Order: sequence, then structure tokens, then C-alpha cells
Amino acid sequence: MSSHQWYRAAGAIGIAAVVMAGCASVPKPTEQIAVSNSAITNASRAGGAEFAPVEMKSAQDKMARAHQAMAKEDYEDARRLAEEAQADARLAEKKAESAKARKAAVVMGDDIRVLRDEINRKSK
Repeated sequence: MSSHQWYRAAGAIGIAAVVMAGCASVPKPTEQIAVSNSAITNASRAGGAEFAPVEMKSAQDKMARAHQAMAKEDYEDARRLAEEAQADARLAEKKAESAKARKAAVVMGDDIRVLRDEINRKSK
């Protein structure tokens, strides 16, 4: 092997080592995956599928893609998708809570109206 070929081979090995080290420096986002899964569960329990179906579907789709990225060891993409899934799930949860609060306010308003009508009827 000539010295020129040796330098080229050494350079290629060096570049490969740097690329591999760069890939290895992205840690496995297991904690983010767990937090995002938990956020989706909480949103589901809060009624996200009923009150925020678009956001719930988005969260679930992104989480599925995050799991696929984990399987491919594309940890950077997996982390990003899990974070987006978490944000979508939290939005779904808050929308569900807001919708439930609005429903409760309507029911409370109706109850107050019925009580007022009853009081007015008895006072006549």
C-alpha cells in the first residue's frame, strides 16, 4: 500500500469514527418516551378522544413513529417525536378539561335557573 493510499484509508477511518461517535452521543430517550406515553394516557383518561380527537390522534401517531425511530436507533428523531406527542397529548387533555368545565357550567346554570323558577313560583 502506497503512502498516499494509506493516508486516504486512515482519513476514511477517521471520518467514520467521528460519524459513529457523533451518532453514539445522542442518548436513548427512554425517559422522554415514558413521559410522553404517560401524557397520552392522562389525556385519554381526561376524555381527550371525545373532546380533542384530532390532538389525541396526532399524539398517538407521533408516539408510534417515535417507537419506530427507537427501533431504528434514530434517537434524535425519537426524542423529537416523543416531545411533540407529549405536547399534543397535553393540549388534548387541557381541551378535554375545558370542555368538561363548560358542560358543568351549563348544567350549573340550568340548575340555578330551575331553582330561581321554583323560588319565584313559591313566593307568589
